[in-house]
Amino acid sequence: MFRIGSHITSSKGYLAMGKFAHGIGATTLQFFVRNPRGGRARPLDRNDMAAFNQYAEEIAIADILAHASYVLNLATPEPDKQTFVRETVRDDLMRLAHFPGAMYNIHPGARKDSTPEQAARLVAESIDAAYPKESRTTFLLETMSGHGGEVGGTFEDLAAVIKSSKNGKRLGVCLDTCHVFTAGYDIVNDLDAVLKHFDKVLGLHRLRAIHLNDSMQGLGSHRDRHAKISEGQIGLDAFGRIINHPTLRDLPFYLETPNELKGYGEEIALLKSLWKESGSAKKTAQPQPAKAKKPAAKAVTKKPPTPKKPAAKPSPTKKVPTRTPGQSIKKPAATRKKPAK
Repeated sequence: MFRIGSHITSSKGYLAMGKFAHGIGATTLQFFVRNPRGGRARPLDRNDMAAFNQYAEEIAIADILAHASYVLNLATPEPDKQTFVRETVRDDLMRLAHFPGAMYNIHPGARKDSTPEQAARLVAESIDAAYPKESRTTFLLETMSGHGGEVGGTFEDLAAVIKSSKNGKRLGVCLDTCHVFTAGYDIVNDLDAVLKHFDKVLGLHRLRAIHLNDSMQGLGSHRDRHAKISEGQIGLDAFGRIINHPTLRDLPFYLETPNELKGYGEEIALLKSLWKESGSAKKTAQPQPAKAKKPAAKAVTKKPPTPKKPAAKPSPTKKVPTRTPGQSIKKPAATRKKPAK
């Protein structure tokens, strides 16, 4: 199944969120765990969570992605801010225990005055301090544009975090198409090379989700400016290749374009029209070995015919037997018609 959805507000509750997603044809969705520009989270409503889970199962919405607040900087070196970030992330993950199969996505943060190595270590330490051992939620680090010392502007940044973390085996990556494009990875003209590099540095098994966003800015600009699908520098043809790529097609895709609910529905319909069922393309018919004809029994047992002697000329006085009137002529077995069933 093509897992395609968009960012959906949870302001009216989780069940309402699921219904919004279903109404625009989504088969997955993303939502903010708390206010994206602050630390406030909606009160826990376990009944609403349970109602959403049941509804999502009924309509086959899966692989939901919970996005962390933008204000959380896992790379901060300041002790008081570290405490806030780590406690908030831990609370997010405890909340997501109520959503089986959900994934948690976060921007790694910015290094400011730290070196890239120091920043990677700080991000890893924050993750380890916040990630409950009992949590079954997959923790995803998002690829970034690399503006202003952002951690995640290169695949090597994320690899350094994963290597430094005690939870490295539990960490994955969410690839943002706008971010990697403006970070300098040419997913438009050389997608295969980008994925090959990702595999070499991180391992494709780490890639768990994709944000589908066009970009207002060009390749390598290091600017995070999302555009609607087909209205930016990446373009519709490239998105067609991305969602149908054998390595990516079975991953969940999430739209974060500058859109309202109706616009997301239109983009989902557009992308569905581009996605090809794995078995929809006509398969080349494989030649089947011809069935050997069974030789007739006589052909196997019959000996080569013995040359016959020339028949003697009939005696002029000998009469040829004639058929008795009314006697039927028996047809050879080979031409006798079978009785109708």
